[in-house]
Parts: sequence; C-alpha cells; structure tokens
Amino acid sequence: MPPTDRPTGNVLIVGAGPTGLLLAGDLAAAGIGCTVLERRPEETTGLTRAFAVHARTLEMLDARGVAGELVATGTRVGAVRLLGSAALDLSRLPGRFPYVLVTPQYETERVLRERALAVGAQIVHGAEVVGLRQDAAGVDVDVRTAGGEARTLRASYLVGADGVRSTVRQALGLPFPGRAAVRSVMLADVRLAEAPADVLSAGAAGDAFAFVAPFGDGWYRVIAWNRRHQAPDSEPVDFEELREVVRRALGSDLGMGDPRWTSRFHSDERQVPRYRVGRVFLAGDAAHVHSPAGGQGMNTGIQDAANLGWKLAAELRGWAPSWLLDSYHEERYPVGRLVLRGSGALLRFVLTESHWLRTAGAAAAYAATHVPPVARRMAGAASGIDIAYPAPRGSHPLAGRRAPDVPLAGGPGRLYELLSDGRFVLVAAANDPAITYLATRRWAGRVRCALAGRATRTTALVRPDGYIAWATDETAPDLRAAAIRDALGRWCGRPADHPARERRPSGTGQ
Repeated sequence: MPPTDRPTGNVLIVGAGPTGLLLAGDLAAAGIGCTVLERRPEETTGLTRAFAVHARTLEMLDARGVAGELVATGTRVGAVRLLGSAALDLSRLPGRFPYVLVTPQYETERVLRERALAVGAQIVHGAEVVGLRQDAAGVDVDVRTAGGEARTLRASYLVGADGVRSTVRQALGLPFPGRAAVRSVMLADVRLAEAPADVLSAGAAGDAFAFVAPFGDGWYRVIAWNRRHQAPDSEPVDFEELREVVRRALGSDLGMGDPRWTSRFHSDERQVPRYRVGRVFLAGDAAHVHSPAGGQGMNTGIQDAANLGWKLAAELRGWAPSWLLDSYHEERYPVGRLVLRGSGALLRFVLTESHWLRTAGAAAAYAATHVPPVARRMAGAASGIDIAYPAPRGSHPLAGRRAPDVPLAGGPGRLYELLSDGRFVLVAAANDPAITYLATRRWAGRVRCALAGRATRTTALVRPDGYIAWATDETAPDLRAAAIRDALGRWCGRPADHPARERRPSGTGQ
C-alpha cells in the first residue's frame, strides 16, 4: 500500500523537562497525538540546573520559531574563560548565534512548554509511570496519579525523557554503566553584594572549586566543591563553608548572602548501551548523564529530541524507510559518548590536586586558543556546531553535517525558516521544473523545494533536524534529477504513486 501521510498512532513521553517538551512540540506540530506524563506537580519554581544554551541548540530552537524569545531572557557570552587566562572565542562561530546564551533552565522549559501546548500537545502533571509492557503493535504504560488512581495508557511508541533515575529505563531492565564523576557538590541561590567580573565566573585553587552564574533577576547560582569535606548528599549545606570555598577558589566570596535555597548533589558519568528497545526510546539524562563541565547536558538532550521527533512522525505517517527509527541510536549514541568523555576529562583536570598539572594545562589551553584552526575546532565542539552524523562511503563531503542557515531566493529568506514545519528541504542550485515536480508532487507533504540564494553548484537535501542528508555537485539536468529521485526514495520513503520497496543507504549510521 502507498503511504497515507496521515498519522496512524500516538506517542507517550515521560518527563516534562527540556528534552520531553521539545519532542512533544515537534510531534504535535506534525499532527501526531502526543501526551507528556510528568511526575512533578504543575507549580513552577525558581530552581534550576542548566544555564548554558549553546549555538547549535539555539539554531534548532530558531527552526521552531522560539529562539528569539529565549535569547531575550538571557545574556549572550561571546567568549568563555577556560583555565587561567585562556578563553574560548565563540564570536567567530558560523550562523546567527555566535555565543553561548546564559539563561536559567526554567526559561528554556517555559518557552518549550508554551510552544508544545500551542501546537496541541497534552501535558499531565502528577502522573507517575510505574510499569510498562510492549508488544508488536504498541506499548501499555501503567500510571499512578497524585490522587492514587491507577490507569493504563496505550501508545504506539513511548519515549523516556525522565532523567537520571529514569523509571522507563529501569522498566526496560537496561543497565546504566558508569561512575560518579564528582561527589558532594554544594549548590546555592544567593544575592551578591559584588557583581562578578565575568558573566560566568569559575575558579579552582588547591582543594576548592567554585562557579557563579546569574539568573538575570538579581539572584545567582553558586556551585562549589570542597575536597576537604566530602559529605553525603543528604547533609545540609553549611553556608559559611560555602562562602569559604568560594573565597579560596575565586579570591572573594563576592559578598554573598541571603540564600533562598541550598542543596548537595553528586554528578555521574553514565550511558545506557541502547537508546531503543522495540517501541520504547530513551533520550536526555535517561540515556546519558555527564559532568556539568561545559554545560552540555541539557543541550545534548534537546538535540536527542530534535533527532528523534521527525523520525517518529515519519513512521506514524506511514512513509519512514525501514531503517529510520534505528538510526536514532546509531546517530545519537556516539554523540552522547563523546560528550561524556569530553566533559569528564575537563572536570577531572579542573579538580586535579596537582598544581603543576593545572599550571601546565592552563598554559596549553592558552596556546591552543591562540592557534586559529585549533580554537575554531574547540569552539565548534563546545557549541555543537561541528556535530556530524556518519554518512555512507562515497557520499558528498557535506552529507551528515550541519546545514548552514543559507539565504534563499524568494521567501522565506533563509533555510531555517523553512525547516519550521518539520519537512525535508531540497535546496536546489538551479531552478529546474523536474526537481520541483519531484519535491512537490511525487513526495508531496514530505519535502519542500527552495532555490539557493547565492551562486552554488551544490544541490542538497536537508533533514528536518537541520542536517544534510544528501548532496550532489552534478550539473547535468538529467543526471541531477535522477540522483535527486534516488535520494528522495532513500530518505523520504516511496512516493505516493510508486509502491516499490525503499532501499537502505549503505554505510554505518544511516
């Protein structure tokens, strides 16, 4: 049977953090029935964990029309201090967001929640998942409400975005191997009498480490670690100890006072071996947790969701190639592993007891950030701009890489504005009626066709998540049209008027 392009099922998402909320918005915008189950009550607080929203994440939010609103809530930081006097310059990053945005996580959640609700997602608070079962046709999810009522919900697919203690992951029986990266980290929300010199201030000295970030409303989050006192998470934070640790690490306690909230936590480095088990997927902290160094956790989870959402929508609309859902693990697992290793190495270096090693590292970091090609690669890795997915052998060099937000001829004016509706975009190098026919007729509803706004010989098929699926520099019209037809068949399923079986691209990861 030809694909219907009509939704044939629904998705349950467990967890209303940034990962779950972005995924819910993407699915609902694609017309997929979507419900988010959140154990916490609906009331919101000023408490937060993540502060950094990196450039690649902002590009994904831009494609969904909400980046501008989020940017207005925070502070743009064009250079991030690393070690000693070394600073990572983000101002030369390509794209519209050459900086890291510092804004509390609750602002990111608010923007994503409002978008998800506006496009039709349902969010149910006070709903705790206590078990699940799956079969060839769907997933049964056992839910207990805040009032003690027990219900069983049925869905075509289930996504666990329910954090490091994921009930979904535990119900699947999946291990979560790894180790604690750092223990007994103190947190506090405080007022400061003296504003820090930098928007993000971090320092380490001997056995003390401290980090200070603004909420933007006069409150600051302080994160501190004291090697001399490794207390359990349950032990209350001694505010005088916190001040003394910050003083040792930063040279001043900045006149901190009036704490409204304090806590302790430990940070793990863990990753689940499989992101998919049948009809159940894991995303965000449910799949991987990292040290807080580099501010990668929330960003990696949001990008998990951006990768998974369009693939689930394609499957439920009946046109996904048979390999597409498996590609979620194949593409995102290596990214999670890379972030885990990188952030862990950075944290261990910062917290090392060796003064010689810290001094040598600061000198090496300073040297690296003053070699332009090395500094550019460091910025690309930290920002997520350089994330790329595996491509089949012999592919065009652009395949698997981030699509730049190129200008387009006619309206809308740039690529990421076209990505807002969740379809592929075929960016053509020339105005060819044959190409337009393929995109708008044979694969109608799945692909949009756009004309490049500047001279180029490259024609590219851009995925809904802003990565290049396929590209060619072929200029002969017949050969180019044939290559495009083959690429559309591989990535966008069989056309409505041709029930032939789709083929999987060769090569790992795609």
